[in-house]
Amino acid sequence: MTQPDDLREQVRTHYAAAARAVTGGTLLECCSGGCGPADVESAPPGSALYGTAERQELPADAVAASLGCGNPVAVADLHDGETVLDLGSGGGIDVLLSARRVGSTGRAYGLDMTDEMLTLAEANAAKAGAANVTFLKGAIEAVPLPGQSVDVVISNCVINLSVDKPAVFAEAFRVLKPGGRFGVSDVVAEDHLTLAERAARGDYADCIAGALSIAEYRDGLTAAGFIAVEIDLAHRVADGMHSAIIRAIKP
Repeated sequence: MTQPDDLREQVRTHYAAAARAVTGGTLLECCSGGCGPADVESAPPGSALYGTAERQELPADAVAASLGCGNPVAVADLHDGETVLDLGSGGGIDVLLSARRVGSTGRAYGLDMTDEMLTLAEANAAKAGAANVTFLKGAIEAVPLPGQSVDVVISNCVINLSVDKPAVFAEAFRVLKPGGRFGVSDVVAEDHLTLAERAARGDYADCIAGALSIAEYRDGLTAAGFIAVEIDLAHRVADGMHSAIIRAIKP
């Protein structure tokens, strides 16, 4: 396989294992500076970024499968009747929370390339009784939705895993309606870190080696057509690398 294909398969295999682990009673804690086994009944680092009330709204497996680095729903400013798309939806925590916020007249889509995560997410949606949720199989570089079909694009520590980030930004821009909002949590590197230095701080599938620098992220969104790009650092995940809240608008 080519290197991009190899990296994509590493990511798919890694998160398929995470989904199976949750189903089996354990999980892999990722996108938080390291991975390791933990009891499903304990709060994984990803879920700790959500409020207690939010966690209590959801099935335990949706919370246990939260492997992200932030809470994009908290910054997405969702409203009744809106359509939201979660890139790399995993076990479905952000989709289910979004579905509650957009209400019965809105819709929340989750997109993931991993069969095991999609199966887990569908089960969590059924447990939550979420009727306004749709999970789609596909790559975040080629979203299976028509252009100008969603109001908000969110993502939680997934874009750094892509092997073609310009395509991700272009697809987010394409599916958003004019005036639509991009609001994600992701890992970013300080601008002085080289690609080799980022790779030395963690693996690709652990959300470290593939992270863009702050300037690269801003330039990538701007090149795709976004305006009002904001990148706010949240917490440190490795030396010179941070979880960040990233916002932008489609004109």
